[in-house]
Amino acid sequence: MQKSMVLMNLQLHHVISDVTGVTGIAILRDIVAGQTDPTVLARHRHARCKATEQEIAASLTGHYREEHLFVLRQALELYDLYQQKIQHCDEQIELRIRALEADCGSTERLLHQPRRAKNRSANEPHFDIRSPLFSLCGGVDLTELPGIGPYGALKLLSEIGLDMSRWATEKHFVAWLTLAPRNKISGGKLLSSRTQPSANRAAKVLRMAAMSLGRSDHALGAFYRRLGARVGKAKAITATGKLAILVYQMLRHHITYQELSTEDYDRLQRSRILRGLRKRAASLGFEIVDTQTGPVM
Repeated sequence: MQKSMVLMNLQLHHVISDVTGVTGIAILRDIVAGQTDPTVLARHRHARCKATEQEIAASLTGHYREEHLFVLRQALELYDLYQQKIQHCDEQIELRIRALEADCGSTERLLHQPRRAKNRSANEPHFDIRSPLFSLCGGVDLTELPGIGPYGALKLLSEIGLDMSRWATEKHFVAWLTLAPRNKISGGKLLSSRTQPSANRAAKVLRMAAMSLGRSDHALGAFYRRLGARVGKAKAITATGKLAILVYQMLRHHITYQELSTEDYDRLQRSRILRGLRKRAASLGFEIVDTQTGPVM
């Protein structure tokens, strides 16, 4: 669709972020219906669109040749067909989840409202995912984990299942996800600790969740930023895959995730640094003294 518009010198993709969004798809349908007046087409602008009607109208000033309009019409019909097929897939997924939910029975725990708003993915199924997953997991809400939404939890559970007893410990689980370092040791010397390359789809979900924590105010977000500044973002994303440990513990032991803020993480990190400094100072025969309060810290 965008190629057909470019051939007609319509630069709509330069003023709106997605030609298949609310504004873009309304304009495309009007063009296919025969409307070619840029001013009239620009009236489909959504209230949240950053571009003005004048900018949209300027981007829609071109030559509406019949052969390109035919190709655009064909592409739009295929787009609608694919959207219909995707909806049918979502309906089948919902039927499967509801059937599994009916077999697992009810849980004594109650599903609480999310404490933070999560952006909805463009490809997320249009039905309630969180409630049936809560029942399937035995009263565990994986969406409480930072970076993991209902759709991410669905994709993760479809890869790892619900029976976490298949992995003896959380370390086995992280190793299966290829998020653990693969240490190569020769003669007692560590030669390499790179993670093993893998196409594990569950690991991909966790990496994407870790990547989304860059600007969050959670403890894992602070951990990602601290490690990213020291070893780089790629390694920090892999290390923040410690989300896998939390997933394992929540599903294996049916525990509730207790979220820590950035301030809590900084406080714990400061305590760790002070413990290390005390030990090092004691080994050298010194003591650490608070310059403000005076007593030994």
